[in-house]
Amino acid sequence: MSDAATKPKPANATADEAQQELTDGFHLVIDALKLNGLNTIYGVPGIPITDFGRMAQAAGIRVISFRHEQNAGNAAAIAGFLTKKPGICLTVSAPGFLNGLTALANATTNCFPMILISGSSEREIVDLQQGDYEEMDQLAIAKPLCKAAFRDIGIGLARAIRAAVSGRPGGVYLDLPAKLFSQVMDADAGAKSLVKVIDPAPAQIPAPAAVKRALDVLKSAKRPLIILGKGAAYAQADDAIRALVEKSGIPFLPMSMGKGLLPDTHPLCAGAARSTVLKDSDVVMLIGARLNWLLSHGKGKAWGEPHSKKFIQIDIEPKEMDSNVEIVAPVVGDIGSCVTALLEGIDGKWPAAPADWIGAVKSKREENIAKMAPRLMKNSAPMDYHGALGALRTIVKERPDAILVNEGANTLDLARGIIDMYQPRKRLDVGTWGVMGIGMGFAIAAAVETGKRVLAVEGDSAFGFSGMEVETICRYNLPVCVVVFNNNGIYRGTDVNPTGGSDVATTVFVKDSRYDKMMEAFGGVGVNVTTPDELRRAVNEAMDSGKPTLINAVIDPAAGSESGRIGNLNPQSVLRKK
Repeated sequence: MSDAATKPKPANATADEAQQELTDGFHLVIDALKLNGLNTIYGVPGIPITDFGRMAQAAGIRVISFRHEQNAGNAAAIAGFLTKKPGICLTVSAPGFLNGLTALANATTNCFPMILISGSSEREIVDLQQGDYEEMDQLAIAKPLCKAAFRDIGIGLARAIRAAVSGRPGGVYLDLPAKLFSQVMDADAGAKSLVKVIDPAPAQIPAPAAVKRALDVLKSAKRPLIILGKGAAYAQADDAIRALVEKSGIPFLPMSMGKGLLPDTHPLCAGAARSTVLKDSDVVMLIGARLNWLLSHGKGKAWGEPHSKKFIQIDIEPKEMDSNVEIVAPVVGDIGSCVTALLEGIDGKWPAAPADWIGAVKSKREENIAKMAPRLMKNSAPMDYHGALGALRTIVKERPDAILVNEGANTLDLARGIIDMYQPRKRLDVGTWGVMGIGMGFAIAAAVETGKRVLAVEGDSAFGFSGMEVETICRYNLPVCVVVFNNNGIYRGTDVNPTGGSDVATTVFVKDSRYDKMMEAFGGVGVNVTTPDELRRAVNEAMDSGKPTLINAVIDPAAGSESGRIGNLNPQSVLRKK
């Protein structure tokens, strides 16, 4: 909206008549959101967007107010993942914008569609560096960290929506200077300035030659493997993906947020034989997965002999191909269209996957599951990770429709392999960057967007990044059960200060903390448990009741390993001072 002057009114016009003929920036943003079906806002109120939040709520938009912008941004991001519509995060200017920016960058990296809308200082003051309240060139700062950045209402929001969801999804920043909100203009002209986005994420059909090439490579495989990434889950092409796996008879390996596209208990699931299938496969088809650090970049000892392995990759982003290793059969397009095209090429003459390969995968899977089983049945006090996760594993099996949010070091790494998932988009975790702090934001948005029960399984360190949002959970009476695995520290609670001084070691927290008391302080249910049996009973009661609950699960302080399963990424000095 520009500074266009409003047309003069007749001297006898009443105040009500004048009001009916005018609109302002507040109302135009609200109208633009509603016009495009964006009916939930996650944010933190303050200057200059306090009144905007009130007015949006009055207009029927659900406004969920958080205690910190990063958590609101994480909520908006995972809302985008779950709905395929951009989640909206609303923040104040400068520091609030910067807090939201971390979530925006994380959303872009994870390919979650979201729009960060922040109030800002006036352009002329920022450009001249005149020292405005929370002055910052927010548009310039945001640009390198997201897909796009705009400043406008009608066209600006339309472009933001399209940029967020088209192609590879991601984060977009929309800058709204404070003066814009209270500017007044003719209501009819304002309505005409708004844009309803048509077909913002059109299907991108793969080239027939690319599909044929991929099928030919797949058909030649002696030890084929399909890897399902979170992009496959986001696509919501669940039936087609299941049909492709089952018609081809190829074992599949789900990445953590791809779990549940087919149940982890499916006979073709190779999750429990991950090391074997990565090393021994000869043809690997990636569906919505990237050969990044989570897959050792497609090379190295994890992949066995690299020169004998061929990769097929399905991705909407052409630049993703050959990012780390050669992709012999790139298939560029949206996952639904690509998988459907591949399915059409798998007819009744398609060769069955080699029986010796299927047998080898099944044997290794069963061997590993049997080896793990006794550890999951352990009912000790204090608990270790396996005993505690064994109890939660049973609960998720009995409640497949519940959504699991998971973060931490050991808490995350071990839960990935121990807790089976049965339905798509029911496991939400740290994703591509592996960052901590997503827990409460993800849990809140999952409850708001789906109405389902949410189980958030948190390491005590990870919980600390967003733990104050338990007040938000209580305030909105959300059906979220938070389990904090409390081992008194980061990785372990047993480190000591090497100097012998009064300060505790850098990785140690207050011993025997009672996180459950935080939830009680805000009117929720707090429970302290010390055995897997107590944990199972407490979680079941929380999931049955739907009441905001926090369970402090006491874990042996000596349990856990340094940096979880990615300790190799944490450099350590081999030198010692004399």
